[in-house]
Amino acid sequence: MSKLKMNSQLSKEDLEPACPLISEPSILTEIGNTPLIRIKNIGKEVEGVEIYAKAEWRNAGGSVKSRPALKMIEDGEKSGKLTKDKIIIDSTSGNTGIAYALIGKAKGYKVNLVMAANVCKERKGVMANFYGAEIITSSPFEGSDGAIRLCQKIYNENPELYFMPDQYNNDSNWKAHFETTAREIWSQTQGKITHFAAGIGTGGTIMGNTRGLRDLNPDIKCYAIEPSEDLHGIEGLKHMESSIVPGIYKESELDGKIGVSTEDSYKMVERLEKEEGILVGHSSGAALHGALELAKQIKKGVIVTVFPDSCDDCYIRSGHFKEYMESLHD
Repeated sequence: MSKLKMNSQLSKEDLEPACPLISEPSILTEIGNTPLIRIKNIGKEVEGVEIYAKAEWRNAGGSVKSRPALKMIEDGEKSGKLTKDKIIIDSTSGNTGIAYALIGKAKGYKVNLVMAANVCKERKGVMANFYGAEIITSSPFEGSDGAIRLCQKIYNENPELYFMPDQYNNDSNWKAHFETTAREIWSQTQGKITHFAAGIGTGGTIMGNTRGLRDLNPDIKCYAIEPSEDLHGIEGLKHMESSIVPGIYKESELDGKIGVSTEDSYKMVERLEKEEGILVGHSSGAALHGALELAKQIKKGVIVTVFPDSCDDCYIRSGHFKEYMESLHD
């Protein structure tokens, strides 16, 4: 198989998350058009398969979630459901919250985020707070499902006060990927992609890209990647059999699922740093482990996956955010 003619070298800028310190409306133009990078060393033993990953940490906001967050908010504006007197509220495990907070600050909206208590204390929760969002905590023992239930309760008590995008059930979530990410992947692989695989969180990434890529070539095979255990440590991903299944997730449209253990995800993060020079989070480790398992099965093709974000440590940056983080420990 001839390799795609593309520049897959990562620059220093590509390795840094796009978490701007100053949010102006123009920053929203930096959502989308992320690099597609070749995984050169991991999986090279499968000679007939090329593996690529979308570097979604290059979105303003630092993750793949900036795409659907922006579309859900802008579609809310277009429909008239989101007005300047309303507060944006939604549940999140971190990345979508940062995106809501960044976009809300740029557009002039108040943002309330419902997060599990253990997440709000981590860097992603602090980042969302830094952009001006108010954090409401749910039980750390109930994970993302607990945050979903609490957010719905708050909204139901005062629906006239809030605009709730409801990322798990909002079609604008998957449509963001249908309209942007899938088209970018098609163009960046010169239409040579044969397989797509991505993790399941809200379901937006896997469903939007599946539909978008098949709109361009119905023969592309698409697989969801999920934690293999119900109790797992892969932030942002859902084990569907033990979770509230998002309304936008339609498993019947996929060619299959690939289970990845927490241990394998963590090991892959280490391998990516040592063998590829890429610093990513555990959901990205799961994505590449799943893509590698798929590569071993098909033995020939072009697989594209999605790296949702960078490693958490990369959220600590120079300037005002670093000072803000340090002030929390004074």
